Amino acid sequence: MLIIAPMNHRRSITKLSITASPLQVAAGWPADRPLCMLHSGRSHRRWARWSVLAEPVGFYRFDGRSRWTGRTGLMSEVDFSHDPLHDLDAITAATATQADSTLPFVGGWIGYFSYDLGRWIEPAAAGRTGPTDDRSWPLIELAYCPRALVFDNLTGQWHAVGDVALDALLRAQDQNDHVFTTGSICISVDPDEYLTMVSNTIDYIGAGDIFQANITQRLSAPFNGSTRALCQSAMTISKAWYGAYLELPDGRCILSLSPELFLDVDFTSRSVITRPIKGTRPITVDARDLLESPKDAAELHMIVDLMRNDLGRVCEYGSVRVPQSRAIETHPTVHHGVAEITGSLRADVGIGRLLGATFPGGSVTGAPKIRAMQIIDELESIRRGPYCGAIGWISDHGLTRLNMAIRTIALTGRRETGVWNTMVGTLDYGVGGGIVADSHPIAEYRESLDKAAVLRLVLADQDASTPQRAT
Repeated sequence: MLIIAPMNHRRSITKLSITASPLQVAAGWPADRPLCMLHSGRSHRRWARWSVLAEPVGFYRFDGRSRWTGRTGLMSEVDFSHDPLHDLDAITAATATQADSTLPFVGGWIGYFSYDLGRWIEPAAAGRTGPTDDRSWPLIELAYCPRALVFDNLTGQWHAVGDVALDALLRAQDQNDHVFTTGSICISVDPDEYLTMVSNTIDYIGAGDIFQANITQRLSAPFNGSTRALCQSAMTISKAWYGAYLELPDGRCILSLSPELFLDVDFTSRSVITRPIKGTRPITVDARDLLESPKDAAELHMIVDLMRNDLGRVCEYGSVRVPQSRAIETHPTVHHGVAEITGSLRADVGIGRLLGATFPGGSVTGAPKIRAMQIIDELESIRRGPYCGAIGWISDHGLTRLNMAIRTIALTGRRETGVWNTMVGTLDYGVGGGIVADSHPIAEYRESLDKAAVLRLVLADQDASTPQRAT
């Protein structure tokens, strides 16, 4: 049973006279108050306009059962069915409100959906044994944030949603406390093992099981210090369009530097957009090398077909379109191939049914999706957790934006009681890529490491060594 704050009235929205950037505001956020931030690091009128900073009043979690921790006794009760997709529709309906605003977030839910939720949505996708769950991440964790600060990258204007205590949130803090250290980086599989994983995937393709599968590995390192300092460094370097930083209970923290949009939804107009990425080159290589690559073009086109099919399960007949089949986008450390698929959701589809049809995103599974996920479970020895899932917001006025949780750091460990911005524990960072019939194992291994460029830059001054095989 869930009991949360009533927010069915119209939200107060106020323009603020703040000159600080979102990262500066985050740096001054009180250590005794958890921070959830969704950050657009480079301005783009359509895809990277907004940043949101908010403090949760409680958390919805699904780890086999639906649970709520936080403020209680303030709202009518919501009965949990312990079906997460049904419960998502119930809690978002319970907090829904009207807001005459152009802001993308007027209070609502901020959090993540683990890649491993896909096995719950489609049990047939699980392998016979399945990878080891060595980090124990919940399948879903959403923070309810009825108040927030929202920043417009285009105008430089800040907005306060609800009664935000600005004096507390924006007070200066000693920047000397914002430091962190890491130990040597270990890798979950050695190079020969990863090459074998790729070769086995190619064999499955040759046998007709699949057209493509996304195969990953995990980099890990000991971590000690300020997770907010890690966030400041990483987001400054990456300037990711769909960055996220979530301070979560039980010694968990997520930092995502994703360039990929999984779902952009307006539940009022019923419009939905997905922009899958396939094909990567380091920034040191001419973008034309990616543009002219038949292998990378085919890899993306397969995922476009998969996502068209997924959206077709919940969209009005004939409404699914591909306005952009392939374009090359350049980001600070890499070039990517990206497509865009749109549709009009049926009237009876909420966030739960939409995720049931589309999650996990095709760019992190492969095609056909269920068989690709079975092969992933066979070849990958550890669960992905938040990596390759989705992170973002579900606003109470009907707008939702979720990234594809690639380029994502998951931190697990322990904090001092009442202190949210520091941690002692383990840093995990997943990398991988889509494998197709004409993939070359060595090239795929190199591409996977290219995707760790941001992590290497962030940790460059931490005396981290060359990745070693995890023991």
